[in-house]
Amino acid sequence: MPTDQKHARMIVAQGVSAWDRDDFESALQTFVGVLAEHPYFADVHNKAGLCLAMLGRLEEALVHFEAAVTRNPAYAEAHLNRGLVLKDLGRGDEAAEAFVRVNELHGRDTPVFPADVGNRIAVTHAQLGDLYLVANHPELAFKEYQAALEIRPRFMDVRSKFAETLIELGDLARAKDELTLILESRPSFVGARIRLGVVLHRMGEDAKAVKQWEQCLEDEPTDMRARAYLAAVAARVEPPAKGGGESR
Repeated sequence: MPTDQKHARMIVAQGVSAWDRDDFESALQTFVGVLAEHPYFADVHNKAGLCLAMLGRLEEALVHFEAAVTRNPAYAEAHLNRGLVLKDLGRGDEAAEAFVRVNELHGRDTPVFPADVGNRIAVTHAQLGDLYLVANHPELAFKEYQAALEIRPRFMDVRSKFAETLIELGDLARAKDELTLILESRPSFVGARIRLGVVLHRMGEDAKAVKQWEQCLEDEPTDMRARAYLAAVAARVEPPAKGGGESR
């Protein structure tokens, strides 16, 4: 049975724990397992790439970093990691282009902290948010994601998690605004579009929800979540079958 996003994040946390122990092989297996069902997780592609880089498998690492920046073009950390691997592979011109992109992205975020320090602080807040969300404390996760976004407002993966906490807390109107903001920046962010459909459905706007999930299938035809939601809505609105005759 496919794992939902919350369960998947719990599995990712296990991979992060293995990474912290320098068990890169175990961490890689965990991240690849999650990606088999959730290939749109840009941050997990980045984590898998880091594992492969530490194991010396640079070409494979590059594949994951490129998947990460394809799914999230504003993912500065993944652009940086991609550049470092390209440099190690002797592809200096491409590495230089990647580093230019990193500088552009850093320049668009809050300049209170140096770029690398700001990224680390934002990521640390986001990781704490992940743990609080897994522990079923969305109110605490909310505060951590909010702190991360104050430093790096263009971290759309974090903003998507922030929207998830708003859904958990029942603030559907604000979750809708956050998810709409994400999709204005990244129309191909399937995970955010799935969540927006869920929010619209809960707000009673089924026609708009269906439109979002249908768009998901256009962008990612194999996405089983969109198919499941569409099937559920269709089953709810389908009229009952007519009987063989009226009872008297």
